[in-house]
Amino acid sequence: MSATVIRSTRASQATIGIGAALCVAAATLPFWGESSWMREFVEIACYLIFAMMWNLLAGYGGMVSVGQQAFFGLGGYVMLSLGNFLGFNPFLAIPLAALVSALAALPVSRLAFRLQGGYFSIGTWVIAEVFRLSIANVSAVGGGSGTSLTALRGISRATREHTTYWVALGCVVAAIALVYLFLRSKQGLALQAIRDSEVAAESQGVGVARMKLAVYVVAAFGCGMAGALYFVSNLRISPDAAFGVNWTAFAIFIVMIGGIGRIEGPLIGAVVFWALNKFFSDYGTWYQMGLGLLAIAMTLFFREGLGGFLQRRLGFEMLPTRRILKLDAQPATPVPAHTPAAPSQLMPKVSL
Repeated sequence: MSATVIRSTRASQATIGIGAALCVAAATLPFWGESSWMREFVEIACYLIFAMMWNLLAGYGGMVSVGQQAFFGLGGYVMLSLGNFLGFNPFLAIPLAALVSALAALPVSRLAFRLQGGYFSIGTWVIAEVFRLSIANVSAVGGGSGTSLTALRGISRATREHTTYWVALGCVVAAIALVYLFLRSKQGLALQAIRDSEVAAESQGVGVARMKLAVYVVAAFGCGMAGALYFVSNLRISPDAAFGVNWTAFAIFIVMIGGIGRIEGPLIGAVVFWALNKFFSDYGTWYQMGLGLLAIAMTLFFREGLGGFLQRRLGFEMLPTRRILKLDAQPATPVPAHTPAAPSQLMPKVSL
């Protein structure tokens, strides 16, 4: 028998092709669409990127963080500082802000990784609050009331909206592609092994501490990029808006709805969240209660999320990361009919 490792299917290949065609079509939206459509896309793109980073950290790495908004807000403030005080183009400052967020994750991880389980989750929340209170005491960026992004003042509104939309589209495509390629690599297998059992993974030669640090830094980079992109579009930032725990709450909701530990989970969840926010956000407190009840219902009855439900019902994955071993049975070799041996073959030859 021979074995074949299956890493993609016709359905996944079709999904990638359809996704690429949709991205090309979406790139033309500024030429024919309304500005409100672009603003809504940028907002949901920020939620999507942030949710993907949280899913990478918690869904694949097993590190449930409630404080990733620390890097989201830091990315926004770094972008604003580079634009307002150093004269950087805010759009070019987005990757720089993400890089600064990733670098800030290095010392933060030394503190956060001393904690395990629920203590880790609460510890990351405390770290985010420290970030918020620290920024709120810096008068140069407006203190607790915040400040506005003035670096885009000389750019027309149409140019700003179009550029923000294209940057958001590029960030979404880059985030999905990088996470997908990472999870299909050997490092992705190591990360999922750590999620299942750190002791077992380390016994197999996986560098647990090194891999967890790498994922934490990558997640901080993505969160910083989402924060910088969001406040480029919003044009105003404040500590409460940048470091609010609502960002992580919405990310958890998006991932739980779509399916935790699945690449397509944040994609499906982001669309559902956008639709709920679009049509029911005017109900205020009832809307918030509805989101909570929906999350509870999904946890109780659809633990695999909508992505897992669709996979189970339809029988295919849109973006598979698993390796499936298929055994190819070969036809048995026919046994020739028995023929009597010659006397010379039965008697041994003896030499004297």
